[in-house]
Amino acid sequence: MALINTPIKPFTAQAFHNGEYVEVSEKDVLGKWAIFFFYPADFTFVCPTELGDLADQYDELQQLGVEVYSVSTDTHHVHAAWHKESETVGKIKYFMLGDPSGVITNNFENMREGQGLADRATFLVDPDGIIQVMEVTCEGVGRNAAELVRKVKAAQYVRNHPGEVCPAKWEEGADTLKPSIDLVGKI
Repeated sequence: MALINTPIKPFTAQAFHNGEYVEVSEKDVLGKWAIFFFYPADFTFVCPTELGDLADQYDELQQLGVEVYSVSTDTHHVHAAWHKESETVGKIKYFMLGDPSGVITNNFENMREGQGLADRATFLVDPDGIIQVMEVTCEGVGRNAAELVRKVKAAQYVRNHPGEVCPAKWEEGADTLKPSIDLVGKI
């Protein structure tokens, strides 16, 4: 799974978004930052906690120019039903992509072999459609949306400041590094 610095592949999907069914393709992603937030299945246990946590960060992500696309191999109809039935999932304002054919999940090399389910994974895509950040966790380990926001800010900083990099635990406004021979062995 060596997808960093590779472009996303073409897809078309039906999504549940703001009480409606809409079509989304890779063309809708280009020109802005995007998060693809894969999870195994609707009506499960860890997944709604993660999706709700991400919903809590959605306004800040929007302020950063980021659109969010949650993806599972369930249909957009199942997403709508879950959104209606779950208080936690009901607060979601971002796109919930249905991927019953597995095209998107396979495009991101994120399909559990023989199961038809996506792994728990996050991909941050830049405005050029290039994957800049990815994270995959095991079934029982939920992700932290606040940490994802931090990674978005770091990726945006690096894109906007060529020649600079963000060290571990970098937070917005903190010092960055300028890799050079002068830094070798001094960190």
